[in-house]
Amino acid sequence: MHARQAGRFRSATLLLGSAGLAISGVAVAVRLALGRQARIARRRIGKPLGEDALHADRIWRPRLPGEPIELLLLGDSVAAGLGAQRRKDTLGGRLAKGLARRTHHPVRLRTEAVVGAESPDLGAQLAALEDDYLPQVGVIVVGGNDVTHRIPVSVSVRHLQDAIVRLHALGAAVVVGTCPDLGALRPVPQPLRSIASRMSRRLSAAQAQTAIEHGATAVDLRRAVGPMFFDRPEEMFSLDRFHPSALGYRRTAEALLPAVTAAAEEALAKRPGPVAMIAEAELSSPAR
Repeated sequence: MHARQAGRFRSATLLLGSAGLAISGVAVAVRLALGRQARIARRRIGKPLGEDALHADRIWRPRLPGEPIELLLLGDSVAAGLGAQRRKDTLGGRLAKGLARRTHHPVRLRTEAVVGAESPDLGAQLAALEDDYLPQVGVIVVGGNDVTHRIPVSVSVRHLQDAIVRLHALGAAVVVGTCPDLGALRPVPQPLRSIASRMSRRLSAAQAQTAIEHGATAVDLRRAVGPMFFDRPEEMFSLDRFHPSALGYRRTAEALLPAVTAAAEEALAKRPGPVAMIAEAELSSPAR
């Protein structure tokens, strides 16, 4: 290499190195700024609701005829119903009441969803089920905490897939409510809110694809109820401005109910009728 070429090479190397330092400096500044915004958001949101959702598990509409439909809820604080002031206003309560009204059967609700849960926690929620518990419909709503805790999408959907497969092995039809659009969270300042919105949309799309590929029904909550949370935040959010209000849960349940009802009707169609049950009992009884 000639002396002039060597000098140009050194100059270019120094220039690239300086550019790299500048870019690194910008990245650090951006991370620090986003960290400050996250702290601001946490202060604004606060925790006026506490850490526990209302316990809504019971048989809903028990006076209706027939055996109860077994409805299982998995996921995070939205699935658990945090923010609702009455049991009937939780997501589980809304789904159970609506399902009983549509199918004319009682519904036994079981909620294993946990406040603060992420997709990797779905396995532990399923592990908490007794060996003889057989849900007929499993509803999964999870994803918001995956976004705020920056869990890779590939990790989130892998755990979602595992949960769907395990529910199917138990004989349950599965409905997945995809990650809501976190861009509706007004207490989160910009540009952090826009970043969270993009991340939640990406996770929602991946969840829907995973659900469909593994035989579950996906309900795009971002499209179904997202505009309401954007346009009417004072009504749709609870006191912490993060979790749904009673109206927010009502609209979310209404978006999920058609898929949940279809899953339950499929399960009811598989139940043996009275004649089949008598024949099965006769076959299983010892010969005299």
